[in-house]
Amino acid sequence: MDNLYILISIIALIIITALIFFVKKNKKQKRLSPLAGLSFIFVIVGIIFGDDGMISYGLMAIGIILAIADMFLKSKSKKK
Repeated sequence: MDNLYILISIIALIIITALIFFVKKNKKQKRLSPLAGLSFIFVIVGIIFGDDGMISYGLMAIGIILAIADMFLKSKSKKK
């Protein structure tokens, strides 16, 4: 059952990535910041290691915290 949730999550991420790629094809591309990339990696690794709840949720929480920190830093740099 846990493998089913992991598979559904990975398929959803692939679909979202494909949609973003095709929708933003004509627009000016924005590169991911290193902090956003790192947070994305933590969330994906947390999904992959879904068998151990504490490690999985911990990795996803780190990814979310890093993503929030990245948004905060980007908003501060735009205000200047």
